[in-house]
Parts: sequence; C-alpha cells; structure tokens
Amino acid sequence: MNKQQLITDLQTNGLRLVEETGAAGRKGGAGPSDHKAVTVEGTTVMVPIYTGTAARSPYTATLDAATEAVMLHCHDEAVAPITFPQAPKFYNLTTADGVPYWKIALLHSHEVLATTVLQTCMRHSDAATSCQFCAIGQSLEAGRTIARKTPAQLAEVAEAAVRLDGVKHMVMTSGTPNTSDRGAAYLTECARAIKRRVDLPIQAQCEPPDDFIWFERLKAAGVDTLGMHLEAVDPQVRARIMPGKATVPVAYYYEAFAAAVKVFGWGQVSTYLLAGLGDDLPTLLAACERLVAIGVYPFVVPFVPISGTPLANHAPPTSAFMLPLYRQVGAMLARAGLSSNDIKAGCAKCGACSALSTFEEVVGC
Repeated sequence: MNKQQLITDLQTNGLRLVEETGAAGRKGGAGPSDHKAVTVEGTTVMVPIYTGTAARSPYTATLDAATEAVMLHCHDEAVAPITFPQAPKFYNLTTADGVPYWKIALLHSHEVLATTVLQTCMRHSDAATSCQFCAIGQSLEAGRTIARKTPAQLAEVAEAAVRLDGVKHMVMTSGTPNTSDRGAAYLTECARAIKRRVDLPIQAQCEPPDDFIWFERLKAAGVDTLGMHLEAVDPQVRARIMPGKATVPVAYYYEAFAAAVKVFGWGQVSTYLLAGLGDDLPTLLAACERLVAIGVYPFVVPFVPISGTPLANHAPPTSAFMLPLYRQVGAMLARAGLSSNDIKAGCAKCGACSALSTFEEVVGC
C-alpha cells in the first residue's frame, strides 16, 4: 500500500490506540476535530481517534514498551512504523493573567499553532441554524478553552510557541458573531497584536463579511492568507447540514473569493470542502474547478463525525470515494500552478487533515 492510499485509509477509517502516546489529541472544537497527529512515512497528518468510526477501525497502533517504537497494524498485520509528535513546551506555561497557554492555542500537526479566537457562535445554540458537524461548544463546556482569547494572550502564546517549539505558522478561526463583519474585525485586532510581538505567518478564517473592505484591513493588520469555508456546495445539502450558513448564498462566497484573491494573491485564499456530507463527486469536482480557476485553493477534507454532534453517527466517506476525488483535484491544482507549499499560512498549508497535498504533483492522473 502506497503512502497516499495509507493516509487516505487512516483518515477515513480512523485509528484505534492501544494506549495513549505523544501529544494529546484534540477533542471537540470549531472545525474538524477528535483527531491526533500521526507521522506516517515522514508526513504528519491528523487522524480521527476519538470517534465511533475510529473505535471500529481495522487500524491499530501498538507501543513497544521496551523500545518506545510504535507500529501501525491493519487487521493485526504490521503495516508501517509511525510516530506521534510530542507535547510542545509552550503547553507548560501560563499567561500573564493566569490562563494556561493550551487553553489559548493548540499545536496542530507538528508545527502549526491553531486557535478559535471566539469560542461562541451566533448559529450554534439553535438547532435551526447550527452546523450539524460543529462541536464549537464542547471544548468550552469541558473547560478546555476560554470563550474569548484576547489579542494580548494570543500574542504572548504565539511568541512562546515560535521560540520554544519552532512553530512555523498560525491559524486563527472564530465562531461567527452577530456582527456584519462576521468576525473579521476581531481577527484584525488579534492579528495586529500578534505581528507586533512575533514575525509569524497567519491565516484568518471567517464567513464572508458584508463589506469586502475587511479583506484589506485584515491584510494591513498582518494576516497573510484567508480561509472562507464552504464545507458543502449543493444548496440542498447546505440547507440540511448547515441551515444557518446556508442563508449566505454560495454565489456570495464566490464574490468574496474573487475579492479576497485580489487582496491576498493567487493561491493565498482557501476554502474547506468536507467530502462525505452529501455532495456527490461531480458536484465537488465542479466546485474545485471553479475555485481553482479564480485562484482559490480547494482544501478537500474527509468529513469526520464528531461525538456529541447531530452527525455523530453519519458515516465518513470511504477511501473509494476520496481517492478519485484527490487524484482529480490534485491534477487541477498542478495544472493551475497551485500548491500547498506556496501558501504562506493556514490549514491548506499544513495539509494534515487531508491527503490532498500528496496528490498535487501528479498531473493527468
């Protein structure tokens, strides 16, 4: 089994851990979650661990107590040695106002700092508007984070993460506040504070704001790349899975994408597409073609059902669905000259929640 197939299999099936090792995984949160960072053949990816699907996975990881080596097995057959990134040093620190750093931001993959600056969302509390896959309230309810990270806290943690753990870039997402800027104003404030403290590439993520002038303000504040996430494309799927976000038409997202590319540049704007929510293969491929044509990186990610959400029992996509999707999107990216390596910061730059980056250079596959 080649690395592309193995990563795809792991991310669609999940992994059963015989015992915990390495840095703690991420449970709950605003985006794809219930993962743990795993390094497979030199590539660090996020693999579902704390899900019902993972509990039934044919893949297991076994730790040799004597050597501390970890072996990946599939149906009890050894597949490959794997490793788990260790907990970062900055997790041991506390902010000047007494909050543990790990409640402010987390290490994703092995070199990315990630935070949800506002851990509340105007859509989340009402089933009529909430995204059915989102667990933004879980980590807050469990006391693993705080509702609002201040710009000063974020700057303090970012500086330490770079200095102590060699973090290379940062992702700032947010629950959507009930303001017309859709969180862009607060992300601007946070980015400005971070860049005053440390030279760290930043991606900001939010819904499209009412006024595209916010793209220029985000850029001026130090945001290097922008993420605006469609998640699903088909209007019927969107209305069923994310009824609140579905009130923002897909057409408006494309207007926002075009405006954002003019500010941030070709390939520096991205969007999540969660494969497995209901969009069929032709729909996803057509969306990716359209996005690539305007310079937006379509970050295709297999949907992970998160425990405690309405979609906890929704089946993730199969490898048989993901592999042709990856191959064809990878070819699109290569033809358009789009590459995760060229993105300055963000989820698509990291690439750990998807196998897409391993398919980028295969043209015509």
